[in-house]
Amino acid sequence: MVNIDIKQKLTNFLSLPQEVALDLPLIMATGRGEVNIENYKNLIEFTDTKIRVNTRAGSMTIEGEKLTLRQVTTENVLVSGIISGIKYV
Repeated sequence: MVNIDIKQKLTNFLSLPQEVALDLPLIMATGRGEVNIENYKNLIEFTDTKIRVNTRAGSMTIEGEKLTLRQVTTENVLVSGIISGIKYV
């Protein structure tokens, strides 16, 4: 297994996207109404006020109101609703 520091240095040297080369999550928020998470592992918890997602970098929690999973594929999760916060654990 290649050391993560070596991978990161090689990724930077070759100008590769870190989320692809290091299998890190890519999180894109559109205002307070939508969050798209790419490169996730699995869903841990899902309610209309909290969604917890496991990623290679750790788990993250999306909090808000009327949260729904608009799209779930093997590569990304799209959450919509009134988003009040995103926390990383």
